Amino acid sequence: MGKLEGKVAVITGGATGIGLAAAKRFIAEGAFVFIFGRRQEALDTAVAELGTKARAVRGSVSDPADLDRLYAAVKAERGTLDIVFANAGTGSLLPLGEITAAHIDETFDTNVKGTIFTVQKALPLMSQGGSIILTGSSAGTTGAPAFSAYSASKAAVRNLARTWAEDLKGTGIRVNVLSPGPTATELAKEAAGEEGMRVFASMNPLQRIAEPAEIGAAAAFLASSDSSFMTASEVAVDGGLAQI
Repeated sequence: MGKLEGKVAVITGGATGIGLAAAKRFIAEGAFVFIFGRRQEALDTAVAELGTKARAVRGSVSDPADLDRLYAAVKAERGTLDIVFANAGTGSLLPLGEITAAHIDETFDTNVKGTIFTVQKALPLMSQGGSIILTGSSAGTTGAPAFSAYSASKAAVRNLARTWAEDLKGTGIRVNVLSPGPTATELAKEAAGEEGMRVFASMNPLQRIAEPAEIGAAAAFLASSDSSFMTASEVAVDGGLAQI
């Protein structure tokens, strides 16, 4: 029996990268998974790969109405929800002096507003033993050129877990942050480029980029009862990048 046997999970940004890797691991551990994302083609491809224990809902975390449709689908088919992996995120590079209002809005609408409403709208379906996982980043605690908006948004996500752990007292629902370092996802490759990824790999003691499956494994730990005495915590899976 898997560690997530019988559990129902929602993963935002679940069609590619870390979200898809986590969906694969959750299903392997026995969970039923709803993945949520903006691109229908990517969602269809992911569900075909994930199999019969996965469903896809198209939408954006920055649109509360889309999130309402997601949770209506979860309620209609499964009736309850045990795990929320608020993983959807975005980021692009702009140095101080070139930052625009549109850049700030795009980053914070997805990474902060989207995270807040992904979790808030899930709560009516969750109960004792539920696990909420927020995707942070090593960038939330380190400084890197041109990462102002992204890093600030991920620092905000880290604080959300601390605050929500207090708000959720007495519910039996835990909330933790999973903070990857540079990971070989489509988004990271697009944002940093090939040369940027090589630079990132050189910055941590393991001298390489993480594979999405490595982050998915850590997400499964936080989703399971193996982490039952953890809340408001941050699990860094960053090759040591932000630790030394």
